[in-house]
Amino acid sequence: MIEELIKNIPKAELHLHIEGSLEPELMIKLAERNKIELPFASVEEVRAAYEFSDLQSFLDIYYAGAGVLLQEQDFFDLTWAYLERVHRENVRHVEIFFDPQTHTDRGVPFQTVITGIHKALVEAEEKFGMTSFLILCFLRHLSEDEAMATLQEALPFRGWIEGVGLDSAEVGFPPEIFERVFAKATEEGFRKVAHAGEEGPPEYIWQALDLLGVSRIDHGVRCMEDEKLVVRLAKEKTPLTVCPLSNTKLRVFNKMEDHNLKEMLDAGLCVTINSDDPAYFGGYMNDNFLATQKGLKLSQEDVVEIAKNGFRASFLPQDSIDEHLRSVDDFVAKHSD
Repeated sequence: MIEELIKNIPKAELHLHIEGSLEPELMIKLAERNKIELPFASVEEVRAAYEFSDLQSFLDIYYAGAGVLLQEQDFFDLTWAYLERVHRENVRHVEIFFDPQTHTDRGVPFQTVITGIHKALVEAEEKFGMTSFLILCFLRHLSEDEAMATLQEALPFRGWIEGVGLDSAEVGFPPEIFERVFAKATEEGFRKVAHAGEEGPPEYIWQALDLLGVSRIDHGVRCMEDEKLVVRLAKEKTPLTVCPLSNTKLRVFNKMEDHNLKEMLDAGLCVTINSDDPAYFGGYMNDNFLATQKGLKLSQEDVVEIAKNGFRASFLPQDSIDEHLRSVDDFVAKHSD
């Protein structure tokens, strides 16, 4: 049964915004704890607000929700709730985005944000054996100078941060704006990724690769509009962290049956499945795999390949990747018996 395989196969998640895992129940709890007025009277009202017409309509409520995060304990509780949940879904490794500017702009110290998140990641490794990396994302609707200031603020915590990324509203904020800050990140030894080709054009993917020097593209679904780009991505084995439920919720595709993930896979691209902002988009890892498999009629071989791609595309050392790939093979062998 393919549903059972999906639920239990070992997985890695590479595209997850920790602020986007803030469930309504926790949002209400933290608002009460921190004495913050929310424009919602109940969990049901929060859920009802999670209907979006596009990326911007989502971002508006996403930033409002993040306002309940003030103390180190809040960031720990947020991260721990996510890690506990995906542990139950057989996620073995996570690479988590966080948006410090969303918090520092509200007066929450950088140290408060990262310490709470880091403590939860350490605890997940101790309790679950789950490995993790943290990726600092710059908000592209803010200036490059502000991104540079954030990078400087991050340097004392270099040992806790594996890479940098670029997120938030895509259209009108091309990667080229952030060329200087990514060059500085390179000097400091950070890995680099960027959101590109979700709502923005294929040109944004070219810029992310050539001007920012990223090794992984977050989303990237619009690459299929550019044949030369597809050839390059396949040849260079550039991973694409695709988020299917997010794409349908934000109307990048009207319904799952319209999604081009299978087309991308068949074109030889290193496609992974991820949840993006699961509290807002109606699904964590297993939900995304199940919805995509059903909507696109993915075969068992497709599902296994995508699960393996999650580990191949990770920033783990090669010996750890190989170990995870063997664990997928072992699981599939047992599942097939």
